[in-house]
Amino acid sequence: MDKEKENIQIKSETQDEILLAALKLFAEKGYFNTSLADIKDAAGIKTTSGIYQHFKNKQMIASALYANIFDSLNISIDDIRRRNKKASEQLREIVDLLFRLTSEAPDVMRFLLILKIHEFLPEEKPLLETAPFVKIIKIIQAGMKAGEIRTMDPVLGYAYFFGIINQTLCLLLTGALDKKAEVYQSQAWLAAWNAIVKR
Repeated sequence: MDKEKENIQIKSETQDEILLAALKLFAEKGYFNTSLADIKDAAGIKTTSGIYQHFKNKQMIASALYANIFDSLNISIDDIRRRNKKASEQLREIVDLLFRLTSEAPDVMRFLLILKIHEFLPEEKPLLETAPFVKIIKIIQAGMKAGEIRTMDPVLGYAYFFGIINQTLCLLLTGALDKKAEVYQSQAWLAAWNAIVKR
């Protein structure tokens, strides 16, 4: 029984190594410029067939990354919504999270914001239809209902607010902004909040 547990753990660790290697390569080189051989080398696996023991193909690796990232984001947003009552507080914490991820996990943020996911994962839901982003739109709707956010189409509210945040993060991730993420965080927050706040 212990041997079986050990094998499961080794398999899980190898899968994680493959996913981390793929994430880094996709973020640096792009999905289409990354081969299974590149992933194999970066993950320290001897042969490409070692990857096939865990994933059917490169698209399955990307799909697993997509699912993991969005599951994690979903849990974080649920936690933020539980801790804060007002829409402004929830949005502020989400912005804090995104800026922190840009500093601490830039490959994750490049995967989310820079790569054109629909080009290599056409079967996956568009960003706005994923659970975390549906919840963000609900936060904006709740803010409108509470009188914190001016009345508009909630998707437009999302676009106005996160257009500013996401563009700032993209400028950071591509090196167009050369200081640390936290230097720009409060400016980005103020500009984004001013785009939707009810006056």
